This record gives sequence, C-alpha cells and structure tokens, in this order.
Amino acid sequence: MSNVPENLKYTKTHEWVSMNGNVATVGITDYAQHQLTDIVFVDFPKVGETKKKGSVLLTVESVKSAEDVFSPVDGEVSETNKKLVDSPELLNKDSYANWMVKMKVSAPPSDLLSPADYRKHIGE
Repeated sequence: MSNVPENLKYTKTHEWVSMNGNVATVGITDYAQHQLTDIVFVDFPKVGETKKKGSVLLTVESVKSAEDVFSPVDGEVSETNKKLVDSPELLNKDSYANWMVKMKVSAPPSDLLSPADYRKHIGE
C-alpha cells in the first residue's frame, strides 16, 4: 500500500502539492516512485520558467524508463531541489521528504485530489 500523507493534495498524474501562501511545493507520490523503480536522473526546468497546469514540468529517469512530471498549477518555477541533482535516488527513499520544484502561483489550485480521492484513483 502506498504512503499518502493527509496534509497534501494530489493529481491524477501522481504529483503531490503542498501550498504555503502563493508557493506550491511539488513532488512525485510514493506510488509514482514505486512504478518508476530506481530513479537515476531528474531533468529540472530552469528557475524563472513559467509552466501551465498540465504541461510537462520536468522529466524523471529511472533504470526502467523516463517519465514526465506534469505541472499541477499555473506558475513560475522559483526553486529546484539541488540535492536531487547529485542524489536522485532520494526520491525512492522518501518521495515526500524530497520535493522537486517550488512554484509561485497566481491563484491556488482548485481541482486537486484529496488524499482519500487519490487513494481511490490508485485503487487503494
């Protein structure tokens, strides 16, 4: 069974979001990192890039495949998690402790999944 923290919101494409004022912290869910298996590289966007909700935010590469991570919000990339450049495997250890991108958003997202809805979405 996947770890689905109660204090986060989720997307159907397996991203998690934590809002703090107008800053969205984004990562991949425990379910996603299990599907990817051993993560070996994260291709981050540039700080200052603007992303539309649903567009490709970044790419995660594992020994098995490369998968896109989609932006759960409209916003500007304000920070990337530098630890993951040298240690992408941290996502496999704890995908919630290791956020990927912080974004400045103009409006809080309204259509994210609750933890209960996300659990239903992944069949748990």
